[in-house]
Amino acid sequence: MMLLMVNQSSGLDSVFHALADPTRRQVVSRLLTGSAPVKRLAEPFAMGLPAFLKHLTVLEGSGLIRSEKLGRVRTCHINEERLAAAEGWLAEQRAVWQGRTDRLAAFVESRHPQETKT
Repeated sequence: MMLLMVNQSSGLDSVFHALADPTRRQVVSRLLTGSAPVKRLAEPFAMGLPAFLKHLTVLEGSGLIRSEKLGRVRTCHINEERLAAAEGWLAEQRAVWQGRTDRLAAFVESRHPQETKT
């Protein structure tokens, strides 16, 4: 069980590292609308292709995207399952914190019932 948690944590670490960069987040957002060739993905960014390819390498290493080469064209695709794993973790964290804030609000209201009713 602990090994599974470590493996999942390591995988999530690489996903969140990949998403920490605004360029990579934009690439992921673009790929959510459909697959695209590298050249088209790189167009909106003011950087050379070698620098852009480093971003794609990070995204592929995290498992958020995959690419395939047909002839001279490399096309990138989103890995929705990997993105869903990160979304699932965030949803779990949101639920934990929502529960904590709800309990705090209930506690404050129980201590000062007349002040909370306006």
